Amino acid sequence: MRIGPFGTRSLAAIGVVLALGIGGWFAFDRYVIYLPGLIQDMRDPISPSRPVEWAQGPDTAEARGDLPNIVLIVADDLGWNDISLHGGLSGGALPTPNIDRLAREGVQLTQTYAASATCAPSRAALMTGRYPTRFGFEFTPMPPAMARIISRAQNRQPSDPPFVFHALDQQAGEFADMAMPASEIALPELLGRAGYHSVLVGKWHLGGSQGSDPVSQGFDESLELAGLLYAPAGDASVVEARQDFDPLDEVYWAVGRAAVREGTGPRFAPDIYLTDYFTREATRVIEANRNRSFFLYLAHWAPHSPLQARREDYEALAHIEDHPTRVYGAMIRALDRSVGEVLDALEANGLADNTIVIFTSDNGGAHYIGIPGINDPYRGWKATFFDGGIRVPTFVRWPGVIEPGSRMDGLAQQIDILPTLAGIAGVDLPQDRVMDGRDLAPFLTGEADGAPHETLFWRSGHYRAVIHQGWKLQVSARPDRTWLFDLANDPFEQTDLSDVEPARVAALLALLDAHEAEQADPLWPSIVEMPVNVDRPLGRPHEEGDEHVYWPN
Repeated sequence: MRIGPFGTRSLAAIGVVLALGIGGWFAFDRYVIYLPGLIQDMRDPISPSRPVEWAQGPDTAEARGDLPNIVLIVADDLGWNDISLHGGLSGGALPTPNIDRLAREGVQLTQTYAASATCAPSRAALMTGRYPTRFGFEFTPMPPAMARIISRAQNRQPSDPPFVFHALDQQAGEFADMAMPASEIALPELLGRAGYHSVLVGKWHLGGSQGSDPVSQGFDESLELAGLLYAPAGDASVVEARQDFDPLDEVYWAVGRAAVREGTGPRFAPDIYLTDYFTREATRVIEANRNRSFFLYLAHWAPHSPLQARREDYEALAHIEDHPTRVYGAMIRALDRSVGEVLDALEANGLADNTIVIFTSDNGGAHYIGIPGINDPYRGWKATFFDGGIRVPTFVRWPGVIEPGSRMDGLAQQIDILPTLAGIAGVDLPQDRVMDGRDLAPFLTGEADGAPHETLFWRSGHYRAVIHQGWKLQVSARPDRTWLFDLANDPFEQTDLSDVEPARVAALLALLDAHEAEQADPLWPSIVEMPVNVDRPLGRPHEEGDEHVYWPN
């Protein structure tokens, strides 16, 4: 029997070639995810760890008047329920005594919101006292190459509903240029006018070119996060939990490195677990500046994924059975220890009584780590405007000024941090632009009653939200959906009243539209929209009737 004009040997050879070609394609598709990290290593190599030489203040204390030192500690993706004061991870299995201590020794801001549901726009608002949409910082900076990799990962393991990709084939701009405009006046620049020495330790994520790096934006010194890992992948000193169901997690492990950057210099490796490293350097900053007024912005990466914890912290939580939850809890344990060591350093240097300490998070806990309950009792996650995504733990301690164990229940947002600290420092706010934040000092001390704000706004592309006089409206184009909640009687956003309150929906939409007319166009386009199930973490199957939103990066 003849088999075509080529014969059996030819067909066999063709089969081998096809098999190799198909195998090669799948291998390329699987491993191309590593290319951006390798390219970055060539462009910006990571040198071995080296000491950081912090500028030393005067040998004797300066005359400071009434100026307090300022320590601003920002966690990354910390859920409302991740701290034991609010219930705690895994039913209270993880104590956070040092974060809880700030609440006991200061004031709890029980209704304070992040200015966005993702990190970079939220931080832009915190640094400027303005809605990030006022100056076009609407979307979290993302390299287009990363979106392409997420797209490939998504194709291998489709989600339900799927990601939506934009700008993959159009010019989205250079990642380094996705930055806070140099024309914005950042908090350290304002505090510098009052004589503060300002230092960043940790995550910046507001740009690194065209005057957007930390030093250009007013910091005197900076030690910046320059990678995505807490330690080298597979390091014996850490325990990892990889989330195979999450395309973002796959990208983080493929391109991530453990690296930091001093000023605008080259990258180098931290010599210990990243959270402990930032903590150690923060305490050294406190020691170096004990005799002059300083502003320390300690912006931790923890507990943002990838899930990677110090082994000692993991072993201390043997009572938590679920492995990813245990790793995540160990990361929060290191964050809590950091807060304690910073407070101890202030005490050891005789600075505790003259230092304001603020603790907050850039947004709520993320659904994509696959751990339920981290934002309880609130619905939603990071990348949603449900309260689980934007209501953040916030505490302020100022001995002798703020009453220990007090509460501020009025509506506030992180846009208020800059005007509050500027007022305390005696610095005038800029008069050539709209400032959205309010000075919270009278509310923190109990001198003023009521709420700092009656109305607050959020926007990320097609997805918008407003809180006004106790009512909250969310509107989305994907899906085409409106939610209305009476927060006074339904603080956990369980009952959508949009169908039975059309007049109120119309009034709140009018507020949103008026606010929208004042905002700038985005400085760069959204590249990808991530589907987020409002009530289930990633890794749990989507069920009929589940609600979801699409979040433009």
